[in-house]
Amino acid sequence: MNNPDSGLETRDLDTSCHPPAPLRIALCAGEASGDILAAGLIAALRERFPNAEFAGIGGARMRAAGMDIWHDAEALAVMGLAEVLAHLPRLLRLRKQFRQAVLDWQADIFIGIDAPDFNLGIEKWLKQRGLRTVHYVSPSVWAWRESRAAKMGESADRVLCLFPMEPPIYARHGVDAVFVGHPMADEIPLHPDRAAARTRLGMDASAPVLALLPGSRLGEIQRMLPIFLAAARQIGAHKPQLEVLIPAASPACRQQIETLMPAAASAKETAGMALPRIQILDAQAREAMIASDGVLLASGTAALEAMLCKRPMVIGHRISAPSYAIVKTFGLLKTRHVSLPNILASKTLVPELLQDDCTADKLAQAVLYWLDNQDAREALLPQFEAIHQNLAQDAAHSAATAVAELLGDAG
Repeated sequence: MNNPDSGLETRDLDTSCHPPAPLRIALCAGEASGDILAAGLIAALRERFPNAEFAGIGGARMRAAGMDIWHDAEALAVMGLAEVLAHLPRLLRLRKQFRQAVLDWQADIFIGIDAPDFNLGIEKWLKQRGLRTVHYVSPSVWAWRESRAAKMGESADRVLCLFPMEPPIYARHGVDAVFVGHPMADEIPLHPDRAAARTRLGMDASAPVLALLPGSRLGEIQRMLPIFLAAARQIGAHKPQLEVLIPAASPACRQQIETLMPAAASAKETAGMALPRIQILDAQAREAMIASDGVLLASGTAALEAMLCKRPMVIGHRISAPSYAIVKTFGLLKTRHVSLPNILASKTLVPELLQDDCTADKLAQAVLYWLDNQDAREALLPQFEAIHQNLAQDAAHSAATAVAELLGDAG
């Protein structure tokens, strides 16, 4: 780990005797998705500012993009209330040390990538001391507590948004926000090649294929996979050649899936119907979606990815009864829909079966509707394509332009 406080010389701004000091950009990304976003942003900024220096908290991709890593992003990778509480003193010390290091380094701008619980406090502290600040990836202000949008302005001079419905919300609260597009829309082809994906996975080109994505957290898998497998069993009774793909987001997720499989295979409520052929994949969620004829998934970013892969889907999701009671009682959810395809379309494109509606019978019926109804599948495609094209804005370069504008140089 490099020490940002050692060996740093005071920047000489007397340009009559010396060349201009290089632009210094500090960043902080706390998880894998942020590492990917930040690496793309660094590459795009370097095109504009070839001599710029980048430093802060990040992962392997940011390091490969040329950033000086003061602390590894894994230092922030803490999930779960108990884990966060156990690590809180260390995280608070790290945040205090890091924000001072950014100030001592005389950064020209600080960019926090996602991780709002960690980054927004740093941004606010630095902004109060005169440093320009950017927050890349808006919290879901369109779904939960719009009041957070106003508070974002206390931390960030500019918010970089992945979705087009976000800047108008910030505008209502006088916060500068820019839609830069979603990098996933840049990565995924407008017309993904199903046959090629099946070849890469060694699958039958003509068999009906269902991708099951029960979530990427162990508790979510525990709650959703048995229901999804029961639905798959019913779908298989109507589609004898059905093949099922289950991508595991991590080795721990794979172990959880494999642990739950035997109970699902012998479940009494589905006696007399065998499970279809199931293949568990290590990651490869996108490949599984592209190879499939339909996707059954828990709500989350996976729904956006399935839409960009142009696959019909069914959203099935349950949260714990106490959590659901709190959401309903206090009206915390501000949208009619929970999945991004429906939210982005402002209408119901794909079914969302939540809580008591999330049963094996209803999920199976909804999936079979897509598998059996070619007209419905074809009607869905142009709507997915239109959303894809709207989101594909060359996000890395759009974000770099937004940062350069804040620095007073649109490049």
